[in-house]
Amino acid sequence: MTEKYQLVKNDITKREKASLDFLNEDIAKTTLKFHSSFEQYSETPLVELKELANYLGLKGLYVKDESYRFGLNAFKVLGGSFAIGQFIAKKLGRNIDQLPYKTLISDEVKKELGELTFITTTDGNHGRGVAWTAEQLKQKAIVFMPKGSAQERLERIRAHGATAEILDMNYDECVRYSNQLAEEKGYIMVQDTAWEGYEEIPTWIMQGYVTMAYEAYLKLKAKGIKPTHVFLQAGVGSMAAAVCGFFSSVYKDEKPIFTIVEPNKADCIFRTAKADDGKRHFVTGDMDTIMAGLACGEPNTIGWEILKSYAERFLSVADDVAAHGMRVLGNPLRGDERIISGESGAVTTGVVSQVMTRDQLKGIKEDLMLDENSVVLCFSTEGDTDFKNYRDIVWNGIYPNSKGDM
Repeated sequence: MTEKYQLVKNDITKREKASLDFLNEDIAKTTLKFHSSFEQYSETPLVELKELANYLGLKGLYVKDESYRFGLNAFKVLGGSFAIGQFIAKKLGRNIDQLPYKTLISDEVKKELGELTFITTTDGNHGRGVAWTAEQLKQKAIVFMPKGSAQERLERIRAHGATAEILDMNYDECVRYSNQLAEEKGYIMVQDTAWEGYEEIPTWIMQGYVTMAYEAYLKLKAKGIKPTHVFLQAGVGSMAAAVCGFFSSVYKDEKPIFTIVEPNKADCIFRTAKADDGKRHFVTGDMDTIMAGLACGEPNTIGWEILKSYAERFLSVADDVAAHGMRVLGNPLRGDERIISGESGAVTTGVVSQVMTRDQLKGIKEDLMLDENSVVLCFSTEGDTDFKNYRDIVWNGIYPNSKGDM
């Protein structure tokens, strides 16, 4: 069992801290104002799982359910829409506060902008968010997906009018191909990872994700609750860094312990933290994890600086941990609310559930500093975006727990 869990401790007291000025509460207010101007906006639920917390021996367990976001079944649209909004604001010489949804989709703005083409690479959710935003703005979108991507996710992107196809490349190769086309054709690259020379749009995407964290923060604050632990899943690290950075900013005097979770077939953040040599470490090859949204091999340069400064723990885990989390959330204890969570959304709950109940993981539980006084916050970042795979896991039991696991 323990070989499925690899952990790196990060002593943040020895780190020079990255600036959080671009992820603070003022930014959160801006992003929330922008997103709430959309007709489709509604705050997603922050679900308190009282019975599960009691069963696991925790003081509290809260899960932010992003399956309701804008009717798109995932949180990713928050980043893509805000980045596109910021791009348009900059192009028009305006502040984004002057460009609410109805202004953005107006004929006047379309006339000023002319025809734009946004291009991106995705495992599904980010690309759908970009395609949806382009559709709202009556602009064009091109979306590429890596090999192994679900046909269902491809068709949902195409349903928003985007040109989309699955390429015979892994995620990072697709990103480079998209960027090459953007440079050749004058398209606007809207990618949720960053590299040297491409950091402005990824920064805006990270800021867009802060809406999700801010909603959770305001809900917890109204209840007089502060999380002691936050578990965040990572692909390139954009979302994890955005949420980690925001909470580190608003809870600077009582900062939660942050644990970053990745699939062991695509654990570039974990490898970078483990090496601790000042370099980013990449994962290459197919990265054929069921956590498609996390199947990324190259850390976001901006995101890594935040995680290196503020995240205390990094975990690399096997696919069946995510499957376990999907089953736990989809089959709640009596009195708890059901959460439909996809592979990438459920892995953090899977980790918390297993670490709190399995003798083999007692050492990791101690390393994570989890006990009966812990108040845990997780983010279920997607619903059943791959419907067939969701049913195969939750109904048909693929990716079962190992023999002897409870």
